[in-house]
Amino acid sequence: MAKSNSVSKKRFKLVKSILQLLVSILGLSLVLMKTDINGLGTIIRNANPWYLLLAFVFFNISKIFNAIRLNRLLKLIGIRLSFVYNIKLYYLGMFYNLFLPGGIGGDGYKIYVLQKNHGLKTINVFHAVFWDRVCGIAALVFLSTILLLPSSFALKFPGLVPYAWLQIILVYPLVLLVNRFIYPQFLGVFAIVTLESFLIQATQVISAYFILIALTNNGHLFDYLAIFLMSTVATIVPITIGGAGTREMTFYYLLDSIHLETDAGVALSLIFFAISAVSSLAGILSRIRHEKSESVMESEQP
Repeated sequence: MAKSNSVSKKRFKLVKSILQLLVSILGLSLVLMKTDINGLGTIIRNANPWYLLLAFVFFNISKIFNAIRLNRLLKLIGIRLSFVYNIKLYYLGMFYNLFLPGGIGGDGYKIYVLQKNHGLKTINVFHAVFWDRVCGIAALVFLSTILLLPSSFALKFPGLVPYAWLQIILVYPLVLLVNRFIYPQFLGVFAIVTLESFLIQATQVISAYFILIALTNNGHLFDYLAIFLMSTVATIVPITIGGAGTREMTFYYLLDSIHLETDAGVALSLIFFAISAVSSLAGILSRIRHEKSESVMESEQP
């Protein structure tokens, strides 16, 4: 019976991987069929490498902030990791998210390793990882809405502006209520985790800004950056490999809806994915060993 369940799980993961790959290919194909491939290639080839390097640096700064935020939450459930071990584990999770989407996944892998090495209930580790995601989504929604207000979308869809303000006003009170009544164990770090979430998204926006500058696209920055954050929200649902296809479709159709050049948006998306892929290789190259000796097992006493 156990063997049958194991085989079923493997088949499910395989089917899931194939479906994600197909959706990614379909999404990219739809966008590229509507895009001038030669023009897109020219834009990418002529990109300023120094600005792309800055984009790479700020992308990885955002990931370090993200690892620090998760480590802060893990401490509250009794898991204390050294800074280096935590960063290595985070980047390995990135690699699994990107290259092994149908398998255990990055978050699932971190939950497995931490539960195994620290003897905690899986559900406790899951809550920390899940709340880390919720904090990130809240910051994404908040900042993307703020960027939408001065963008062309506000002019094209003025009726949605009051709802945007309502969303800005309500998002964090709602998150605080959830934190207080569902995840009270993390309430004491609400302020610092919120700040870290802003820093994570801000550094990613800076990364996207440098990509735009590298592409010599200096116009309609609020539009492109707002769509960038919205495309990040769109990639949260794991229906594609590393968000490939979903992000490009979001850029193409939203830019097209406000009659802006779509090639620069698609180029930004492709370059951002490439930066993410190259950065995630650090996780597998480090080949960390997951023994208790590599993590700092400190007392839970303050």
